[in-house]
Amino acid sequence: MPEAYIVDAVRTPVGRRNGGLAGVHPADLAAHTLRELVSRSGIDAAAIDDVVLGCLDNIGAQAGDIARTAALAAGYPESVPGVTIDRQCGSAQQAVSFAAMGVMSGAQDLVVAGGVQKMSQFPILSAFGAGEPFGSVDPWSGCEGWQARFGDQEISQFRGAEMMAAHWKLTRDDCEAWAYQSHQRAIAAIDAGYFEREITPIAGISTDEGPRRDTTREKMSGLQTLVPDGVLTAGVASQISDGAAALLIASERAVDQHGLTPRARVHHFSVRGDDPVMMLSAPISATQHALKKVGLTIDDIDVVEINEAFAPVVLAWNIELNADPAKVNPNGGAIALGHPIGCTGARLMTSLLHELERTGGRYGLQTMCEGGGQANVTIIERI
Repeated sequence: MPEAYIVDAVRTPVGRRNGGLAGVHPADLAAHTLRELVSRSGIDAAAIDDVVLGCLDNIGAQAGDIARTAALAAGYPESVPGVTIDRQCGSAQQAVSFAAMGVMSGAQDLVVAGGVQKMSQFPILSAFGAGEPFGSVDPWSGCEGWQARFGDQEISQFRGAEMMAAHWKLTRDDCEAWAYQSHQRAIAAIDAGYFEREITPIAGISTDEGPRRDTTREKMSGLQTLVPDGVLTAGVASQISDGAAALLIASERAVDQHGLTPRARVHHFSVRGDDPVMMLSAPISATQHALKKVGLTIDDIDVVEINEAFAPVVLAWNIELNADPAKVNPNGGAIALGHPIGCTGARLMTSLLHELERTGGRYGLQTMCEGGGQANVTIIERI
């Protein structure tokens, strides 16, 4: 089967809500990474077959197929098309999968895949109903098929995270311990310069803004839970953020033709559905499915990036997968670094690639929970 290679991967810093990237147009944010890919790889942008970007809440400045807008804003020739996709939080990871599919099918040779989200401008909107707080809308109201199957119970990411905590008997202390570790790992990675190679500075910002150096367990314990007797607080949830990331996916023919140097190959990609009510548990069964399909075990994986939408997502996943905790989000996750939802899948993949190279690991696995009870899994192999 033809291979799909990752030639390069770049990202902006992840900006806090109303932080250093708040004044940048989302198309310019994405365009910045698109230009950087061309600059780093030395390719002629006219050779790019497509630009595939993840982005949710496609309204206002993020409407009108922002992938195409970003490609034009980046100075790509008008012949280069773009398409914007929405698989909820997994949108940018799905963009990488679609790019790999195009290359492995032989239909395409060079595809840019990534994502962008400007949450400062469109804060926690939902693809279920733009303009409403995420999780508070009911897109299934009046849908007879849905209500016959699931009734009229509350469907939200917050309830799902609490359900996971209850099911896997996770305490508030468990969640806060993981969240605190996320900040400490992210701060250590920043101080050691681990992210410098993957970040392309923009708007005077060169460092992720999310990690809180003044965070303590005592401060976390003082935060109010979202529901009485619950475990979730703002301190154990991903941060509202701005950011963009992009990867260059190439065929073997393109590698030879353009004199490119592959850094990894896409070893596996899949997506699975799970309980849409619990919603956030899908990475467990999706990871089990992916490992079985490729004949690997979790011990074969050198680095794991699983999106920290909420601490229970990662903790429950690791109870079931039994991965070495040191390999899971080794440089912090979305609780510390932030979660610009349409971008995060590409941000995680970019960081995963660079961490494999830094440590000399072979296999990296990425997964994340998504609205509707879904999860993507991608396994890459460092070359």
